[in-house]
Amino acid sequence: MNVRLRHDAIVRTLRRNGTATIDTLAQEVGASRRTVLRDISALRDAGFVIHSDVGRGGGLQLDPQSVQTSAKLTVPEVFALLISVAAMRAAGNLPFSDLADAGLAKIEKALPPDKVKDLRTFLECLHIGQVSPLQDLSDMGRMDPDLLPTFERAFLGRHLIRFDYRDAKGRATRRELEPQAMLILQPLWYLVGWDPARADFRHFRMDRISHPEVMEDTGFRRRHVPFEDDVCPYDALQSRT
Repeated sequence: MNVRLRHDAIVRTLRRNGTATIDTLAQEVGASRRTVLRDISALRDAGFVIHSDVGRGGGLQLDPQSVQTSAKLTVPEVFALLISVAAMRAAGNLPFSDLADAGLAKIEKALPPDKVKDLRTFLECLHIGQVSPLQDLSDMGRMDPDLLPTFERAFLGRHLIRFDYRDAKGRATRRELEPQAMLILQPLWYLVGWDPARADFRHFRMDRISHPEVMEDTGFRRRHVPFEDDVCPYDALQSRT
């Protein structure tokens, strides 16, 4: 478990249980007492108010009104929020779009300048459209949670991505792709890329992708993806609302 996940797990445990010992937290996150003590110190530095009860049976207690005072969202996390809002807007089921946009704008302002640049570059790859009413959605699965951060690293670093893919007939293959765009046809999400082996663009349903990884020693150039007429880039969707 990485640092961010440990911190989130510690905060959740303290909110859920009220009080917890260092040993309990260490067991919860699978880390040593020393690591958990460092995590508690880092959480306090981030703005969380965590009290220590000394003595036999004592433990740690999180102030119920305590919140993190500094935003430490990653580019994939903010990107995930933006594309979720964009997908709902495109589907016509975002009743509080103004409030959502205002909240996302505040989140973006909290990012460091280099992260804002990465986010805007990342958004250039996002396209939105409408799914065909004839599309069979009966076999939809869950998306691999590692896919979005892997795609972000590959797209920004211009590295090929490798993954396992299961097609509509259940056939499994191992694919290598230049990630060029992401297409949302709510509720389906597609990874669009250039397949060097076939010298052509390919669309891959993201719920059929598993075990994605970045090929760090590779590189590629950005290409213009020929989408259908009813598909628009994310910024075009924004300007129409």
